Amino acid sequence: MATDFKSIPLIDIGPLVVKWDDPNMAEDKDVAEVVRQLDQACREAGFFYVKGHGIPESLLKEVRNVTHRFFNLSYEEKIKIKMSAATGYRGYQHIGENITKGTPDMHEAIDCYREVGGEMYGALGKPLEGSNEWPTDPSNFKQVMKEYISLCTDLSRKIMRGIALALGGSADEFEGEIAGDPFWVFRIIGYPGVACTNGQDMLKNDIGCGAHTDYGLLTLVNQDDDKTALQVRNRSGEWIPAVPIPGTFVCNIGDMLKILSNGLYESTLHQVTNNSPKYRVCVAYFYEPNFDAAIQPLDMCIQRTGGTKKYEGAVYGKHLVSKVQTNFVM
Repeated sequence: MATDFKSIPLIDIGPLVVKWDDPNMAEDKDVAEVVRQLDQACREAGFFYVKGHGIPESLLKEVRNVTHRFFNLSYEEKIKIKMSAATGYRGYQHIGENITKGTPDMHEAIDCYREVGGEMYGALGKPLEGSNEWPTDPSNFKQVMKEYISLCTDLSRKIMRGIALALGGSADEFEGEIAGDPFWVFRIIGYPGVACTNGQDMLKNDIGCGAHTDYGLLTLVNQDDDKTALQVRNRSGEWIPAVPIPGTFVCNIGDMLKILSNGLYESTLHQVTNNSPKYRVCVAYFYEPNFDAAIQPLDMCIQRTGGTKKYEGAVYGKHLVSKVQTNFVM
């Protein structure tokens, strides 16, 4: 379980980004320091900010800008790409249609997945078969998001190589059967500001997204710079704010990495509450295992945690589909 951390650590991963494919990266002292910080952050909080990641800040801003522009459209325009089971659970859902532990969330979103077609994964992938539903307004929305997804996929692989070293494995420990052909999930999310009554902001406790852990390996969060809404729970139950730091990603580890690490690393509970009067957007990229990967605690992690396997295995795609099919009111 996460410790009683009071803040979320910031890690400059620049050395790892530069050396990620160097066969001798593990011997580089600057990479070793990044690996040490990743290990500490994953053990103590399960969350960390990264800078020095190499994705231009201008693109991070443009991703948020086109997101704001889409959510500012009329409801009639937004539901042109409405999510349904027939779309493979891809597309737009309105406020209150996403459910966390039985409670409607106060956000709207577009959900996208790595595209699954034909018999790629057989019956396992059938519910998610389809193409992503991209809006035509703004006109550059699809182009911006596809470029961004490609860069996030590359960056996540680099960070995961650092995490593999942190766990005591080789840099490519998670490639091959675990994440050599990684799946990804992409959520474009909008959180309305608090209601205004009689000219005064009435701060309410409507939860934008209820307390949850993420499903996969690693999440990259690109959030508005001027609104603090993401909160992370520490061991004592305190909600620690993930205050925006311009130019950074907020990263957190998911359930599949918790299993792989046999609990050395925690997938920490987090929630979103937008108490600002302004509309807030957040774009979350989820780097996942191979869709059909059978995830089990790694032997090296079992040995490091007393020799006992603490978690049952899970087939990632089955885990994801079971969540997706119960997450929405449609």
